[in-house]
This record gives sequence, C-alpha cells and structure tokens, in this order.
Amino acid sequence: MSKLPTPFRPLNICVLTVSDTRTLAEDTSGDALITMLEAAGHHFIERALVRDDIYDMRAVVSQWIADKKVQVVLITGGTGFYSRDSTPEAMIPLFDKQVEGFGELFRQISYEEIGTSTIQSRAVAGLANNTLVFCLPGSTGACRTAWNGILREQLDSTHRPCNFVELLLGKFQPSLHEV
Repeated sequence: MSKLPTPFRPLNICVLTVSDTRTLAEDTSGDALITMLEAAGHHFIERALVRDDIYDMRAVVSQWIADKKVQVVLITGGTGFYSRDSTPEAMIPLFDKQVEGFGELFRQISYEEIGTSTIQSRAVAGLANNTLVFCLPGSTGACRTAWNGILREQLDSTHRPCNFVELLLGKFQPSLHEV
C-alpha cells in the first residue's frame, strides 16, 4: 500500500531586521524574506526593525516566541564581526536547542557565491518555545541564499526525507494565521 503524499502546511512567520542604519523603507533584506515566504505559501504575521542591541532583539523575539500563532522567526542582520553585531549573542540564550548544522550548511552554500568571505558569517538557528528562529546575515543576497538553499525546503511539509514543519505541528493551528 502506498503512502499518501503529505499536504503543504503553511507556517506563520515573523521577520525581524537588526540594523543601526536602515529604516523599514530601506530594508531590502526584510522585503526579500517576506516576498519569498509568501511566494512559498506561508503566512507573514509581523515585521519589526530594531537597532543592534541584545535586549531590544530579545524583547521582540521573546514576544513572538511566546505567541502560539508564531511558528518561525527570521532575523536578518547583526551576524557579522563588527563590534555592534550581536544577534547570535542575543538569540542563543533563548534557544532550547540549537540547530547545529544550519550555520555550517549556510556557509557551505554561501562559499559557492562569495568564497572565503563566508567565514565572517555567524548565521545560527535554534528552537525556542517550539518556535524556530533563524539568524541570517543582513545582505539581501545572503537572505536569498539561506531561503533558496535551506529554508524553502526545510519549512515545506512536503520535503522529504524530513523537514522542520514536523517539529512544529504541535504548535500549528490552521485558523491562527488570520490576523
């Protein structure tokens, strides 16, 4: 007997941009993430922009991970080595579990595009209160690389042999995407 195909399950996703210099009007990375997640069939829930401050980031993300309707948080910016880049330091303490392979795979894929400069990316991801949190570099190109090379498949319930949607099903309530 053959197994029935798994249906696509849209996820509820928030986008946070970390920047000391950009405004929402200039935020091409956040715009790109929203366009890609919606094109994939997911639900865009909320967007914010905060300065590169550990406590500002934690305040926004803590609200989102406490919200039962939010299943994924995409963060762009603050993952480099400049003195103000602090996204990994802000998010890792919130993680119940870290997705160890995310940063490694991101850098492997990114190497094909930007060569050894990829070692300056501190992209990280984790699970916090049954919400996936992905910390991406601030460049629009890096956001596209992460989405097309990793996130599009791992946030797709039809992707095999496994995907992150299976981990989130306990939090998933289809009617909650309506805002």
